[in-house]
Amino acid sequence: MAGIPGLLLLLLICAVGQVSPYGAHWKPTWPAYRLPVVLPQSTLNLGKPDFGAEAKLEVSSSCGPQCHKGMPLPTYEEAKQYLSYETLYANGSRTETQVGIYVLSRGGGQESSGKSRRKRQIYGYDSRFSIFGKDFLLNYPFSTSVKLSTGCTGTLVAEKHVLTAAHCIHDGKTYVKGTQKLRVGFLKPKFKDGGRGANSSSSAVPEKMKFQWIRVKRTHVPKGWIKGNANDIGMDYDYALLELKKPHKRKFMKIGVSPPAKQLPGGRIHFSGYDNDRPGNLVYRFCDVKEETYDLLYQQCDAQPGASGSGVYVRMWKRQQRKWERKIIGIFSGHQWVDMNGSPQDFNVAVRITPLKYAQICYWIKGNYLDCREG
Repeated sequence: MAGIPGLLLLLLICAVGQVSPYGAHWKPTWPAYRLPVVLPQSTLNLGKPDFGAEAKLEVSSSCGPQCHKGMPLPTYEEAKQYLSYETLYANGSRTETQVGIYVLSRGGGQESSGKSRRKRQIYGYDSRFSIFGKDFLLNYPFSTSVKLSTGCTGTLVAEKHVLTAAHCIHDGKTYVKGTQKLRVGFLKPKFKDGGRGANSSSSAVPEKMKFQWIRVKRTHVPKGWIKGNANDIGMDYDYALLELKKPHKRKFMKIGVSPPAKQLPGGRIHFSGYDNDRPGNLVYRFCDVKEETYDLLYQQCDAQPGASGSGVYVRMWKRQQRKWERKIIGIFSGHQWVDMNGSPQDFNVAVRITPLKYAQICYWIKGNYLDCREG
């Protein structure tokens, strides 16, 4: 395998069976991908971390689209290094797993860099919508959004799994304070019967909600995020998967490989999160994708710290099942100042789920690569 050229190995996998967008009855359709396989090869026990990092609710980078596009593609060995991962268990023990990449067709993966910037992510008129009332909050897709005890947002992607941003639990050097006792919060009504009697629906006051918390059993963070392994900040790898100690019993949203921006319905993405300027509220937004690289989506969806880790999703037609389906195609990460024709612009950034990342995350969830052949 080591002799396979990195450029060939790490190109985006070819989509097959696409529908022409010019037909009279064309629907934005989920592409069919031939996916690589990412499998663990060896596992090493590590020492317990000190959990000393301060939780950062946002991450920033000054490397914009042109900077990213100018980066060399990682070699096969580098891709294996970036996709290797650390697992943290609830008892504080930690392991490092090296992976192998098996390309049954063609594969994908890439890298990035980053720095810092100030807080602010509202672009002109604030276009976010606070979601009130259990009739909305407890229904799909809003019910898939959960809150992390470290302050970020996550999304339910399986019966016991939550997808979020890596920086919500790890700062690139060590785990943040509180990660050893990490919990995931689910919004629920304060009283089982609503607590207000028969006239509750006529009240103009939003129904009070509370978080019910479930402990996390273990977390997975790719080594591409951890400093010293990939690059300065590893924004391309700012994702993590949490496994809960018990099933959450809610409908979840599947992950999918991110299609090119031009194939997204209306060129838009959607996500909901717990922005910290609206405490206790779930905040929904949608916006156009302005720019993209292989690993990142650049957009100007209004967002504040606390929303990072939100699952970015779209709704497209699933041809095999002949139905519409929402899938998570990225994870909201942070912000970038981008030099656009000599004029600095501020963008919010989402990490795309590429074929290699899909193969890795799916294996973390399923534990069997045969269940991860369709993105």
